[in-house]
Amino acid sequence: MVRAVLVIPLVLLGLASCRAEPPQATVSTQTEVPVSMQGVEARQLFGAHANGSRQDPVPFGGYGKGCLAGGVELEETGPTWQAMRLSRNRNWGHPDVISFIKDLSVKAAAQPGWEGLYVGDISQPRGGPMLSGHRSHQIGLDVDVWMLPPKRLNLSVQERENLSSISTRRAKGAYVNENWTPGHYEVLKAAAKDPRVARIFVFPGAKVEMCNAAKGDRSWLRKIRPWWGHHYHFHVRLNCPKGAWACVDQDAPPPGDGCKDAEDWVQDILYPPPPDPNAPKPKPYRQPVMADLPRQCVNVLQSQ
Repeated sequence: MVRAVLVIPLVLLGLASCRAEPPQATVSTQTEVPVSMQGVEARQLFGAHANGSRQDPVPFGGYGKGCLAGGVELEETGPTWQAMRLSRNRNWGHPDVISFIKDLSVKAAAQPGWEGLYVGDISQPRGGPMLSGHRSHQIGLDVDVWMLPPKRLNLSVQERENLSSISTRRAKGAYVNENWTPGHYEVLKAAAKDPRVARIFVFPGAKVEMCNAAKGDRSWLRKIRPWWGHHYHFHVRLNCPKGAWACVDQDAPPPGDGCKDAEDWVQDILYPPPPDPNAPKPKPYRQPVMADLPRQCVNVLQSQ
């Protein structure tokens, strides 16, 4: 479906932590960029496309530096889900993530008080850097799932623009608040146990809460990773599909269930350590251009 794309500013994630997720590798970017694309921010080029490319579905590059051929659109409404903020046109992804969302929404609908899932940003139709907000979500394998348990799945387009999710954190993310339910635990657990999933980002207090509640097999907790923000939604990241040679996986999470690390995050929230006077100043972020992305991304943009 063809839609006009509105630019809605988003708040970027907070400052990087000393526990930052591992850096990603990149695939070759040696290619000749057409003159028409030179000197143009890649986000402007990718944000201008309203539909996926007519190519086989293939992710190129890494989650924070790549693009998506053959993106598939998640239907705006299904039996157990609704895509939110349709004006952003970010309900596109690799078929694996579309299938995952539908499967998880069925499990969510089995929870008391949940009719399914409200689905936030996946990717732009051809992936790539977004016009606003995320620096990841570039290869169609990331999805944000709202913390708001759906009470109904017949929201109008305008309602989906105006409705907001709910925060589930207290004390700046050290603890969960009264909005957190057993359903949140079960939905996150079901997502983490899915073999397609690489990791899930959620605020530190939620990770600790889940660690305290987990019984029996705890291996799935390894995929639940504490990260700044992520209290209005949780962020699911899938593994690269089998055979996708140009897709760059993130390093696997450290061994173990990660609960002690989450507890350390909470302690730092409650008792912030003094700033390190010798810490290097963060480098200013530069918007990527096409020469920064995998060489295949030029073809993705040029494809019909």
